[in-house]
Amino acid sequence: MKAKNTVDELGIFTGKPIFNEAQVVGRPNVGNSEDFLARVNDILERRWFTNNGKYVQEFEKRMAEYIGVKHCIAMCNATVALEIAIRGVGMTGEVIVPSFTFVATPHSLQWQQITPVFCDIDPTTHNLDPLCVEKMITPRTTGILAVHVWGRPCAIEELTAIANRRGLKLIFDAAHAFACSHKGQMIGSFGDAEVFSFHATKFFNTFEGGAVATNDDDLAVKIRRMKNFGFAGYDNVDYIGTNGKMSEMSAAMGLTSLEGLEGFIDVNRRNYELYRERLAGLRGVRLIDYDGAEKCNYQYIVAEIDEDLAGVSRDQLVDVLHKENVLARRYFYPGCHQMEPYCSYFPHAGLLLPNTERLADRVMSLPNGTSVGPAAIDAICGVIRLAVTNGKKLRHMLQVQG
Repeated sequence: MKAKNTVDELGIFTGKPIFNEAQVVGRPNVGNSEDFLARVNDILERRWFTNNGKYVQEFEKRMAEYIGVKHCIAMCNATVALEIAIRGVGMTGEVIVPSFTFVATPHSLQWQQITPVFCDIDPTTHNLDPLCVEKMITPRTTGILAVHVWGRPCAIEELTAIANRRGLKLIFDAAHAFACSHKGQMIGSFGDAEVFSFHATKFFNTFEGGAVATNDDDLAVKIRRMKNFGFAGYDNVDYIGTNGKMSEMSAAMGLTSLEGLEGFIDVNRRNYELYRERLAGLRGVRLIDYDGAEKCNYQYIVAEIDEDLAGVSRDQLVDVLHKENVLARRYFYPGCHQMEPYCSYFPHAGLLLPNTERLADRVMSLPNGTSVGPAAIDAICGVIRLAVTNGKKLRHMLQVQG
């Protein structure tokens, strides 16, 4: 599969996209289907579909061993896992959180009538800036909810020091960061708790699912009860809870995915290196870097577009790619503070978030995963190169098209 030779031949002008099948960000990876189906058959024969069955228990055990943490509590999804972890550690009042994240992060606070206080990010790491965190603390602040964006760890030591010094709870949203490490230690063992997402769009999936990881024994007991309506034993409810349980089917998929984990990462890394090679030296287009000394899942192929240098904006590149059936994504556009209800609650929040707003207008994520091969990457990068090389012409043509 090859890209066309001139910008005039791009699908936005000919109506013939270079891909017949959409190339998407987050197409699910699938492990060994025979192993998965064997587990499914066992589940059907056992007729135990949920409520801490055999496969959930095995999944939690193997995940805790992989992460190197005392407790890994499987959940139906990461949003519920965040909500339970937040309630479990006792966050109330105000909690500092980035706006440059998926909206589920602040929603998990607002859903519980906790005010998310949006804090700016470091323009290099894309994670919470500890200096800005210090400035956002008020007498009502009870915690920090930080996000390991793209799987690149937050400033863990700095945020931990702030939390300890100011008496704050610290949770890490690690939705992007399963199988990643920080200074040789796996993500999952930091803060009071860390929360993972195993949604179908993640490189490691359980169809739909999530988990809370913690080394706090008491917190683990509390969270296990909270995810099962607060039950502390047969007919004994001692705490308010909800239904956050993972099903056996999801756990079976998780175990199958875990067995294919290294293969998924190998493909992601190969693709990442191919993108870097094909886009090297292209003005105004910079792929984010990963620390080769650390474990990384390489799930996200993220490009920052400098419109002044590239001659085209991020949105124009996304438009071109979409017309070629390459469904690149804007992340995290336009920033949670620009979404409801937050833009109504905090209409001037953007004044304190210059790095967030700048980055939200520059970043796009490109297709990756086991469904994306070298030929597709060649074609995708060819489109990007043609668009940047012919930036002025492209701008004019897009304006004509309206």
